[in-house]
Amino acid sequence: MQAAHEPVAHEWHAHGLTLRRVAIDTYHENVAYLHRDCAVYRAEGFQALSKVEIRANGKCILATLNVVDDASIVGCQELGLSRDAFAQLKAADGHPVAVSQAEPPESIPALFRKINGERLSRADFGAIVRDIAALRYSKIELTAFVVACNRSELDREEVYFLCDAMVASGRRLDWHASLVVDKHCIGGIPGNRTSMLVVPIVSAYGLVFPKTSSRAITSPAGTADTMEVLANVELPFEQLTGLVRKHRACLAWGGTADLSPADDVLISVERPLSIDSPGQMVASILSKKIAAGATHLVLDIPIGPSAKVRSMPEAQRLRRLFEYVAQRLQLSLEVVITDGRQPVGCGVGPVLEARDVMQVLENDPRAPDDLRQKSLRLAGRIIECSPDVRGGDGYKLARDILDSGRALAQMRAIIAAQGARDFDHQHPPLGALTLEVRATEAGAVIDIDNRQIARVARLAGAPKVKGAGVDLNVKLGETVAAGDLLYRVYASYSADLEFARQASAQASGYRIGSAAQVPHVFVEF
Repeated sequence: MQAAHEPVAHEWHAHGLTLRRVAIDTYHENVAYLHRDCAVYRAEGFQALSKVEIRANGKCILATLNVVDDASIVGCQELGLSRDAFAQLKAADGHPVAVSQAEPPESIPALFRKINGERLSRADFGAIVRDIAALRYSKIELTAFVVACNRSELDREEVYFLCDAMVASGRRLDWHASLVVDKHCIGGIPGNRTSMLVVPIVSAYGLVFPKTSSRAITSPAGTADTMEVLANVELPFEQLTGLVRKHRACLAWGGTADLSPADDVLISVERPLSIDSPGQMVASILSKKIAAGATHLVLDIPIGPSAKVRSMPEAQRLRRLFEYVAQRLQLSLEVVITDGRQPVGCGVGPVLEARDVMQVLENDPRAPDDLRQKSLRLAGRIIECSPDVRGGDGYKLARDILDSGRALAQMRAIIAAQGARDFDHQHPPLGALTLEVRATEAGAVIDIDNRQIARVARLAGAPKVKGAGVDLNVKLGETVAAGDLLYRVYASYSADLEFARQASAQASGYRIGSAAQVPHVFVEF
């Protein structure tokens, strides 16, 4: 029998603690802060990195505990919360707050079995994903799950279980339409801003196309970063749905829609670890699309020496896995394998990519033709999802919509509905500091390293500095003389420009040789 003075499980201890907002971005992890001399910390046996439950204002959240020695961060009578945790708790600074030790997540035994290399059941994945979406896992536990799934690669049924659980963890949109289309690229190719062209073309044709996109994490720009140059992308859920019902499309950041929230949490550890296993990639992409209400998806898998996928056999294996999971989840999927040997378009970075997009929409003769052609082919494939269109006719329909100006008018309507930004793509607000990278020898461009070009653009400040990035002057197969301009780097801060200069001096990302050395890849278009 428990003594009267012993605390019972889950007993709440206020001890006069008040809430304090600590302005630290902990990126999808709730973090709490207690001072080392705090009476609660000393009395309750808390340890750094232990999980705690915090309650205020009728709400309860879980957080990872950090211990501080600096009273300017939190005092002895305060409990601090990181930025996201504070917003989640929805209580004001100074509000009374209670804290107790948290029980381990119920799915921890399943996590341990996966760490040991065991195959998990549908129920196991459901329990793990529910705990992840509820932020019950610490970053250490999340990392253990991601690494375990990567080390003992998920079989195709486990990928289906994971994807289905991720869909169930958040909101699922219903557009009350039999045909809702979407398009996705698995990434890894700088400047590949086809979605911002495909969406206005396809929605101008009349198909429902609610495009929710991510921000860049390791790339110089995501679709949301580039669209944000033109319009507001952080739309309240009601505005987003109303916009789609009126204009048949949107180009918005997906973070406000609560679609597959467990995926956002998993990405927070996958990207820093550079882990992008096939199973987790498939579950991540398809869960987002199904949650967004898509019935038909066209998936772009680029292949090339410095792309995520480097060979046709690898691309075909990935295609089969996508097709199996999509079929189990009743999503109509078409996979296209495209040329990923080099960046698409000329600009790499939000402002430069927005310039390229608008040039294509306006049929400007300076528009990059590779971006135009790839976008038309993808749009054509999506239009062919319509039962009214014969196979092979989609490209011509897409081209006519673009050439006639209907796609431009549709894009302008979407921009206006989302909240237009002041942007002149004829004179875009690029970084004032520039660096020119030139050829050191004459010959043909035989290789452009996607990863190095992206790295230089990021070091220059992209995507946080919208006007930073790389503007390519020469593409694969073109000839140059010694001293010719390969690309121009834009930056807003001298430190960023210096980082980019050092990286480009070490490796420009270009290789020069003979025309016979230009690599060829078999792709579908």
